[in-house]
Amino acid sequence: MGLVYTMPMMTDDDLDRYARHIILREIGGPGQARLRKARVLSIGAGGLGAPVLMYLAAAGVGTLGIVDDDVVDLSNLQRQVIHATDAIGTPKTDSAADTITRVNPGAEVVRHSLRLTPGNAEEIIGGYDLVCDGSDNFDTRYLVNATCAQAGIPLVAGAIGQWDGQLSLYDPANGTPCYACIFPEAPAAGLAPSCAEAGVVGALPGVIGSMMAMEVIKHICRAGETLAGRLLVYDALAAETRTLKVKRNAECAVCKLSETQL
Repeated sequence: MGLVYTMPMMTDDDLDRYARHIILREIGGPGQARLRKARVLSIGAGGLGAPVLMYLAAAGVGTLGIVDDDVVDLSNLQRQVIHATDAIGTPKTDSAADTITRVNPGAEVVRHSLRLTPGNAEEIIGGYDLVCDGSDNFDTRYLVNATCAQAGIPLVAGAIGQWDGQLSLYDPANGTPCYACIFPEAPAAGLAPSCAEAGVVGALPGVIGSMMAMEVIKHICRAGETLAGRLLVYDALAAETRTLKVKRNAECAVCKLSETQL
């Protein structure tokens, strides 16, 4: 006999809170139940992590993990909308968790107030169904990608700078490229300056982070077409969005290693 899927009982408050999801054919009750069961990890509670966490909390994702070792700074508030002025000086994981609880008291928040390293990445990431990477450095991006690929965990990764952003869903366990297939090595020093060095328009991470949350919701609910196998590039100054088809790199060392471990 096959597994019998049972949908968690929804309270009257749940039916009210998620009514606009439940009436959508692509989500409905079963999709909302999948969201409730899902465990999603956000790498970072900054510009991209802020809208990701807020929209996933509002959508009803049951468990949200946050990895961040930073504290809230006044300069963050121009774009990191999950934090408020009175949170300056407090750990971002605490500030983000407080906001999430105000948005949706039913969401469980797991705080990882540390920097992701090769020594802890596997243990932390392995506890989740899907990872959202909004980190601001290439070392972390490559570490997250390799860890997700080896564990067979889908990864939604986004990046921003000045007026431009990009995102995709990487799921090599199901035949898509991984991040390293598309970006096999970090750019030379100076070619990809940080937001602190080059600046970033405040609303840009809201755009890209919201798209990242959308990809997570679609993937969990099995709704529509995700960005798996495609890279979305957004140019805010030109008000243009392009979607590029991307393929696996047969020589990708990350994918080769993950294939031996899955």
